[in-house]
Parts: sequence; C-alpha cells; structure tokens
Amino acid sequence: MTASRKLLDSFILLAVVALVVGCGQAGESAEPGAAGDGATAATIPGLDVTEDELKYGIGPIRNVELGPLDDALAARGEALFKTKCMACHRMDDRYVGPALRGVTERRTPEFVMNMMLNPGEMVRRHPVARAMLAAHYTEMPAQNLTEEEARALLEYLRAQAAEGQANRGGTTENP
Repeated sequence: MTASRKLLDSFILLAVVALVVGCGQAGESAEPGAAGDGATAATIPGLDVTEDELKYGIGPIRNVELGPLDDALAARGEALFKTKCMACHRMDDRYVGPALRGVTERRTPEFVMNMMLNPGEMVRRHPVARAMLAAHYTEMPAQNLTEEEARALLEYLRAQAAEGQANRGGTTENP
C-alpha cells in the first residue's frame, strides 16, 4: 500500500469518527444536568463527574450570587471579551467557538465561569463541554483569567442576553 493510500485511508477513518461523534444519537441534550432519558451522572456509563459537577461544571466556582445587572462590571467584562474572547466567539454567530448570546440562559452561572477558568478539564471530563468540542472541533484555550475577570465576563454575557431579548424577543439558538 502506498503512503498516499494510507494517508487517504487515515483521513477517511478520521472523517467517519468525527461524523459519528459530532452527530451523536437522536434525542441527546446538551443541557447541563441533562443526559437524555432522565439519566443522571450516576447512570451514565464511564462518566466521571458528580451531580454538582454535571450542573455547575468542573472547577473552583460552586456558587454565584446574581443580582441586578451591574453596568460597571459588565463594562469591564466587555473590555475583557474584546481582548480575550473575540478571536473565537461572537454573540450571535458560530465562529471558531459557539455563539454566546443567551449562554447565561442555557447554562448555570457557575458552569459558564468554570468553563472560562478550567476549559481543559471541562473538555476532558464534562459531557456538555465534550459535545461542544465535537461540534466545534477546537478546544477552548486557557485564558489565565482570575475569578474576578471571569465574573466580569459573566456579567457582560448577562447584559448581552438581556439586550438580545429586548431586540429580538428571544435568545440565540445554540447548543
């Protein structure tokens, strides 16, 4: 077998595996805490996460107290978003990573912050983060954020979700 034939066979195998992993099974849910058919972390074979980790993500954040939107905190988050996140994310369009408008309605605040602070372990262990990797083919790089910076980014995302609802009467469709 020639080297080019081996390369072609390898590429075809990789494409088939990516298609199978990316498509998943019918009825799968990408929501944290939802594994389809009422399954929990304890009943998903091979899943090495606790119920709390399934809901809140894997990382240092376990409880985020949200109040009314803090405009000053959101402004700090916007500045951080422009320098740390815009290379891969847009609010309303899939880019390198998923569209982010409405993410604060699809995920818990703790999940969002843990994804920012601990993307590597989230992708290795959390089923939702693994599904996002399968859908976008790119692992989110660590941005070396502090918890305070992640909280500011969360506030900016909350403000963008509120703005999107006011402008469109809904949220962005995105897993």
